[in-house]
Amino acid sequence: MDIQDFYGIEATSDPNRWRMPVVKELCSGIGALFGGCGLGAGVAVLERITQRPLVWATAQFLQFVRPPSVLELEAVEIVRGHASSQARVFARADGQEIFTVLATLGKRNLPWSGEWAVMPETAPPEQCEMRPLRGDHEGTIVSQIEMRIANARDMENLDGTIGDGRSALWVKLPASLGSSAPALSILGDWVPFGIGQALGRLTASNSLDNTLRMVETDHPTEWVLADIRIQAVTNGFGHGVAHLWAQDGTLLATASQSAICRQWDSSRFEEKS
Repeated sequence: MDIQDFYGIEATSDPNRWRMPVVKELCSGIGALFGGCGLGAGVAVLERITQRPLVWATAQFLQFVRPPSVLELEAVEIVRGHASSQARVFARADGQEIFTVLATLGKRNLPWSGEWAVMPETAPPEQCEMRPLRGDHEGTIVSQIEMRIANARDMENLDGTIGDGRSALWVKLPASLGSSAPALSILGDWVPFGIGQALGRLTASNSLDNTLRMVETDHPTEWVLADIRIQAVTNGFGHGVAHLWAQDGTLLATASQSAICRQWDSSRFEEKS
């Protein structure tokens, strides 16, 4: 399965227009399209039409969309330079704009490189406990991903004690997806997980945006460490970043998000479990 098949992206007679059925397998526990899947689908389309690798992309999420809706993805390469392209995707369902993706794609020859971020020390994934799934996660995007807790508190231990803003999850995507930009887009959407860890409280968050900045594309790794760093929570909004690491310590990408924060409503999930 390639990334286009994973997202269910379908070409149309117009090379700049694509279709994407919204299915449960791409949704979150609340039954709406998972934001990272929306960004990933947009990136996949833009890499296809420009034939260039992603440098960075950001998605602004405007509305929820649920099955059995079908998204119409309108992709435009706005500017094509010698080595890079500026492009965007408008995603609509039933005439309503759902999200927008802006991106730069390309690759330039430059003799200098460096990496200054530092990977946190954690136990390897095989020594970490699996993250349990809630009942509402059955059949969703979360059920397609294996996660192990590298640095996080169990839900029952979130007693209101403020944390240090750092948490980490080992994540294994389906092997056929590799560590491509459309695949890593999914992992950046775990910043809201870190908000609850930082606050020491069960919280419910939905993303306002998702930004991915690529460092290494398709670097071989079985597991990716989502190293989540919450910067602040104030006025009902949380802000954070995630460094995405290969097992060998290679930085694959960074992601950032802002999210609406709400108090946890357990009854909503108990009804679905």
